[in-house]
Amino acid sequence: MLIFAVILFVITYILFFVFSNHKHLIALGSALLFVLVGTMPIEGILAAVDWNIILMLFGIMGVVNLFIESGMPTLIADKLIEKSKNFKWTIIYLAMFAGLVSAFVDNVATVVIIAPIAIMICKKLNVSPVAPVIAIALSSNLEGAATLVGDTTAIILGSALNMTFFDFFWYLERPGLFFIIQIALVAFTAVLYYLFRKQNEPIDISLNGDKVKVKTFFPTVLLGAIIVSLVISSFIQSDFALLNGLICVAWFLVGLIYQSIRDKSVREVIPHIKEIDYQTLLILIGLFIIIESIGYAGVIDAIGQFFVSVSSGNLFLLYTLIVFISVIVSAFIDNIPYVATMLPIIAVVSTALGVDPTVLYFGLLSGATLGGNFTPIGASANIAALGILKKEGYTVSLKTYLKLSVPTTIVTVLTGYVLIWLTFGL
Repeated sequence: MLIFAVILFVITYILFFVFSNHKHLIALGSALLFVLVGTMPIEGILAAVDWNIILMLFGIMGVVNLFIESGMPTLIADKLIEKSKNFKWTIIYLAMFAGLVSAFVDNVATVVIIAPIAIMICKKLNVSPVAPVIAIALSSNLEGAATLVGDTTAIILGSALNMTFFDFFWYLERPGLFFIIQIALVAFTAVLYYLFRKQNEPIDISLNGDKVKVKTFFPTVLLGAIIVSLVISSFIQSDFALLNGLICVAWFLVGLIYQSIRDKSVREVIPHIKEIDYQTLLILIGLFIIIESIGYAGVIDAIGQFFVSVSSGNLFLLYTLIVFISVIVSAFIDNIPYVATMLPIIAVVSTALGVDPTVLYFGLLSGATLGGNFTPIGASANIAALGILKKEGYTVSLKTYLKLSVPTTIVTVLTGYVLIWLTFGL
């Protein structure tokens, strides 16, 4: 059973890479096979899925869609552009703004919001938007690890460690991931400044065209309400496992009710429900079952023991392996299935060594999140950015992408690697 589980697991990952547009079908199909062959008992299927994560993502995705449609992100971006001295600073401001938004909003959604603004400015200045749009995608990926709601991988890790929203800011009486990622963002910005140092074309604020008018501020309030509610819930001692998930869904429902009242039509809320990224939710459901299945088959224990033997029980070496293996893997494979797979492995390894797993968990999240920036296929935000550019008639070569991604990723990965170890490893 162990050999079969390993083979099916490897095939699943290969199919993820080859058929990237159908990962949800592959995940569910693989999960079904594990059940049919008896690796995963039928009675354990529902318990294998972390429904709290699924509900959290559903609610947050819904509110984010309302937030984007309201026009608020575009208005903020316009204000940043007005403060810009020249094209170089406009791009830096947009990239930093993308990072700020991405700390609370899905990375792909962030790119969809901000990339068109950069393209519009570039067209007016008669310069290529390729590098600026790539910079926006890279910054969005970087900040995904900054908060509990920043990215799917952060939500998965936070749930596994029972982390509160505040734990990303202050954890175990030490500065949390948020501050580490912000220092990495400073390093990222320094590299960006160097790469764009010659782009000094002046910006005329009239290039923005008509000023964006925010349709409603209510979605912005909802997004803040989710964050505040998650913070408050972290202080509530409750054995109810779905608390955070239901909080997020409840606020989304409030948003839908408000939308229907505002538009005087219940039908107007249907598109907002349809815009939820159901494929990601299905991928996660399938992955939860797959990971539980390989756990039953003994694969996770075997991989854990492999890491222990390779590192010879040395925590620093183990941390280093996890970070840089995560960087390499995430450069080519979606980091969601990778992080979901590695979490139980780290639990096994830390138990075997009798060490605090915090530094390993944070190293995993940092490596997997930042590593996705290395290649055009390493993160969904990268794929979305290149797709937007392609629609505008710009084909991005691998060489062009790597010129920007390699230096920024190396700097941010090394910054996170050093700071996480100094903060949680010593």
